[in-house]
Amino acid sequence: MSLSEDERRLAELGYKQELKRNWSGFSNFAISFSIISILAGCFTTFGQAWNNGGPIAISIGWPVISAFILIIGLCMSELVSAYPTSGGIYWWAAKMGGAKAGFYTGWLNLIGLFAVVASVAYGCATFFDLAFSTLSADWAAGYSLQRVFVMFLVILVVISVLNVASGHLMATLNNISVWWHVFGAAIVIGILLIVPEKHQSLNWMFTEQINNSGFSNYWFYVLPLGFLLTQYTITGFDASAHLSEETKGAHMSAARGIWQSIFYSAVGGYILLLAFLYAATNTDVINSFDPAVNPYGGGSVIAVLYTSLGGGFAFKLVMLISTAGQLFCVTACLTSCSRMMFAFSRDGAVPKSASWRKVNDKGTPVNAVLVSSVLGVILTLPALWKSPTGAPTAFYAVVSVCVISLYLAFMIPIYLRWKAGGSFTAGEWTNGKKYKWMNAIAVAEIAIISV
Repeated sequence: MSLSEDERRLAELGYKQELKRNWSGFSNFAISFSIISILAGCFTTFGQAWNNGGPIAISIGWPVISAFILIIGLCMSELVSAYPTSGGIYWWAAKMGGAKAGFYTGWLNLIGLFAVVASVAYGCATFFDLAFSTLSADWAAGYSLQRVFVMFLVILVVISVLNVASGHLMATLNNISVWWHVFGAAIVIGILLIVPEKHQSLNWMFTEQINNSGFSNYWFYVLPLGFLLTQYTITGFDASAHLSEETKGAHMSAARGIWQSIFYSAVGGYILLLAFLYAATNTDVINSFDPAVNPYGGGSVIAVLYTSLGGGFAFKLVMLISTAGQLFCVTACLTSCSRMMFAFSRDGAVPKSASWRKVNDKGTPVNAVLVSSVLGVILTLPALWKSPTGAPTAFYAVVSVCVISLYLAFMIPIYLRWKAGGSFTAGEWTNGKKYKWMNAIAVAEIAIISV
């Protein structure tokens, strides 16, 4: 039986086609776009930038950091074009730097993906709980970490069932997710432009400084912490690489999927965040950490929305749009994590590898999906511990590893490609000689932001 072009490329890399190759180029772009999810990161991590820098960290920080992340993405696009495998990141490192480099890269990537599944699912559960609290005063008064954790478990069960169903269903859901994010974000922006009676000035949006961190040295310590809003939100785009064995023409489609998901998310996210700032007129209440004044937490986007929209229909609609977007996001996160688990196990780098590399007759690595969910639950157990502030601080400390792990995993193959120079055999999609400065900038940015 003759091999297709995609199967031939995969065979040259040492693997046979096991997963169903039924993802289009748009679906490949869609999964990274869904995982970046401006309806998730821009909402759940807004307070990171507001409290550590204020509007400047958003209006100036977002486009600057996005430009650096786009360079990282372009470097990765070149690599996936040369090596279109589900393992993606670790496989590139192993090819250029040997088995040890591949092993460490793979575990950084896998741990980061486990943390992403946990953090996004828990954030989605939190937003579900907040959405219900707008409908019932009794519900809001009875907020509990235990109830949010139960919601988190329900969400993981639902997305696990969807992921096990079929790869084709996942492709379809991610296609829908793109349009939900596009039109949903547009509706939220429209609401924030029309409904509030007052708006901030452009001068305030681009010059105002806020420091609720408790630390001094605004420019060299506090403001860079605010940049983590961008770095956390625009991540997970390695999903395009992990789904390359299920994508038609992956050597080009996955390459485009990576950089395009970053670019369009950066543009859409920036407009959405500016809309938040434009509506953030009641800064005293937004900054308040007193539950009696601001029940939604100091500096959070919920505080911005509640003070500008009130608790009526517009507020509830925005909450619904964001929560649904987060559901799409975490579903895609689990898909990406399971494919990475499958590929890494295929090369024997995970304990009990034989179990996690199994694929059912629908071309889905069911065991990899299920173990990814279970590990997400284990990672989230610290969320049951309530800190003195009432927030699950221990959980936030645990999942903060996701950004560091993922970007360090990205850095290793990018550095190795830079080091390889002219000996690197590029695929059809290439950065040409621009790799010399692009890869150097990418490595430096990741090193700095990790610190």
